[in-house]
Amino acid sequence: MSEQADPLPQSEAQTTLSPLTGEGWVEGDKQAADEVTVPTDLFGGKMNTEQFKHLLEAALLTSTEPLPLAELKKLSDVSLDNRQMEMLLEELAQNWQGRGVELTRVASGWRFRAKPEIQQYIDRLNPQKPPRYSRAVLETLAIIVYHQPVTRGDIEEIRGVAVSSQILKTLEARGWVEVVGTRDTPGKPELFATTRQMLDDLDLRTLQELPPLEEIGALLEQDTVATGQEQVLAH
Repeated sequence: MSEQADPLPQSEAQTTLSPLTGEGWVEGDKQAADEVTVPTDLFGGKMNTEQFKHLLEAALLTSTEPLPLAELKKLSDVSLDNRQMEMLLEELAQNWQGRGVELTRVASGWRFRAKPEIQQYIDRLNPQKPPRYSRAVLETLAIIVYHQPVTRGDIEEIRGVAVSSQILKTLEARGWVEVVGTRDTPGKPELFATTRQMLDDLDLRTLQELPPLEEIGALLEQDTVATGQEQVLAH
């Protein structure tokens, strides 16, 4: 985190809410910031904001999966709302700007990952070709992405050809598609939808961030979906 500027005169200082306690403190006043503490048994009974961010950092760096806010809140002995946690995580992300890794938010939570321009070099340490999928698999996935939830019959109607069971099994095995229910029609056909895992693999938060339909195939074929891209610093 960059060094704080000299304290502002009291008349010029802006008062904001502490991200940890909700109490007013003077922005730019280093002493006031240092006095914001989180009761805990880990550091002699108290922890300031920077120390708590170190805890967040350690938890995220050592996790193999994205961590949601609900899990990260467990690190604090005081009650923090989602916005307060997000403020701390955004500050932590800023602290890592200009480095080879970055803190990002995806569908399942927050995680560290290698920056895309760095990942190609990291891959040399464990060279593995990313999974490649047939046009039929990618077309099926694109239909599910943009029309979900859909049945196998819906997919066949849109594609104009039969959809083999193996195609759907491939997408389910990859963790990108799952059965979310059945349609209330004769035969109770299964309904397929995409998963949070698919969004995580594409480094997205929501389906609304997906590109236009004509671009989805190229995106899904990029090396960034390869296993191992997500947590280059874990363990």
